Amino acid sequence: MKVFRYRLYPTKEQKKNLNRTLELCRWTFNETLALRKNAWESEQKNINYYDSKKMIPVWKKEKPELKTVHSQVLQEVIKRVDLAFQAFFRRVKAGETPGYPRFKGYGRYDSITYTQSGFELNSNKLWISKIGDVKIKLHRSFDGEIQRLNIRKMPTGKWFVSFLIKTESESLFPKTGLSVGIDVGISSFLTFSDGQQIQNPRFFVTDEKKLVKAQRKLSKAEKGTIARKKALKIVQHLHERISNKREDFIQKISLNLVKDYDLITFEDLNVKGMIQSHNLVHRFLNNSILDCDSTRHFIHFFHFISPRK
Repeated sequence: MKVFRYRLYPTKEQKKNLNRTLELCRWTFNETLALRKNAWESEQKNINYYDSKKMIPVWKKEKPELKTVHSQVLQEVIKRVDLAFQAFFRRVKAGETPGYPRFKGYGRYDSITYTQSGFELNSNKLWISKIGDVKIKLHRSFDGEIQRLNIRKMPTGKWFVSFLIKTESESLFPKTGLSVGIDVGISSFLTFSDGQQIQNPRFFVTDEKKLVKAQRKLSKAEKGTIARKKALKIVQHLHERISNKREDFIQKISLNLVKDYDLITFEDLNVKGMIQSHNLVHRFLNNSILDCDSTRHFIHFFHFISPRK
């Protein structure tokens, strides 16, 4: 299974329909959460995924707008609620801080998922049920069967689609006979057991001045005005740029590592614990630690792409 992500360019009407779909999904998420929460609080009754799914026809009668959303999309929303409860009970059982599932506020639901059907890819157009033919930028090709797709709206207003593709198994990278131990840190992004280092690019610290200036301008802008919308867009753009830089850096480093070494061992970095231990004491150090959050994403991504066990 592989994931391929592409940029979408919906028309104004298609954006309107996509945003309406997101809001209806958010409504379904909140209704499902309320259903399960109220059933437990009033009757000590556990409502599972299948019980919740039976409510879709009832809700469609109460809220006819739900008929404009593909049925599998609504089922996937209910599945997300079920997964949130599963994660909650798992944390309770493990003695961790549970974090009860939360209701989604306006604009807090940003993706929709189609499974099995409701979509078709034709050249530079992606047909989506209830939406239509949406222009897609296929900057790279892929071979395999599309299992499902996820459409996400970024805070900056950009739209992306991610395909989950079932492909043929690929041959492993050639053996190199080399092994390495890796230490992660703040002063350097990675330190190898042979003394080699990869410096931390510090994307957050580099753009911090621009971000502070943009956030200050945003806080001064009056709510509901065009000026505030423009200021918010600038802040969102800066955060997206920092995120994109980190993602690109992580992918390149990870790929080079699995090509060069047969065996790789490294330690994890407890970013949350480090921030709490230095909370309100060293502001700049905390920013550096947050910048090193790239390390956590790097470790997860490395495990995902590594073809060697």
